[in-house]
Amino acid sequence: MPHDDIVRRLIVGLDVPDLRTAQAVVSDLDGTVSFYKIGYQLAFAGGLDFARELVEAGKSVFLDMKLLDIDNTVAKGVESIAKMGVSMLTLHAYPKAMKAAAEAARGTPLCLLAVTVLTSMDEQDLVDAGYEYDPHTLVLRRAEQARIAGMGGIVCSAGEAAAVRRIVGPDLAVVTPGIRPAGAEHGDQKRVMTPAEAIRAGASHLVVARPVVAAPDRRAAAEAIIAEMARA
Repeated sequence: MPHDDIVRRLIVGLDVPDLRTAQAVVSDLDGTVSFYKIGYQLAFAGGLDFARELVEAGKSVFLDMKLLDIDNTVAKGVESIAKMGVSMLTLHAYPKAMKAAAEAARGTPLCLLAVTVLTSMDEQDLVDAGYEYDPHTLVLRRAEQARIAGMGGIVCSAGEAAAVRRIVGPDLAVVTPGIRPAGAEHGDQKRVMTPAEAIRAGASHLVVARPVVAAPDRRAAAEAIIAEMARA
């Protein structure tokens, strides 16, 4: 089995509709995966209490809430989430929100992650949303703003990981969703990479959901990804 440092770099997304399924995934992966992402779908179906249970069981939790609101609201939300004991929390990379969040999290172990450009979006999607930048340019602009704001890391596609790493330096987390093993379906992701490509590009953590959660043998799927990460 690869070293624990490699294992901790794989985050399995619990993108499932209910707690029973989430518990089954965690049970199937027990001893293989130690880090889980909880997003909107599960959070609003009892997932916040489940996050606390995972933390109490010694697992790491990435709470993918993508916060964005007025500064005070963001800060108060971050303060509450820090008390849950989760390891990572996302918010959209708007400078004022990031600054407020970073101040609220100061002195806690919570790693705040700036979401740059969603991996489901391409250049036309940004045009439609009213942005003047292409995805790559906007990712790099927001990465620099996140570094200045004191964030703990960046969420970006693996295709931008190398460029982001050059901006944020060696210490910040670079978390890459949209990871698809060779031959896997892309689904609704448009900017994807394999696990090995993402690690070589400078990613610190890989987020994988469907290729593990929907696999006939979840443990084998996770072990294959971890092995590919270790080889890279």
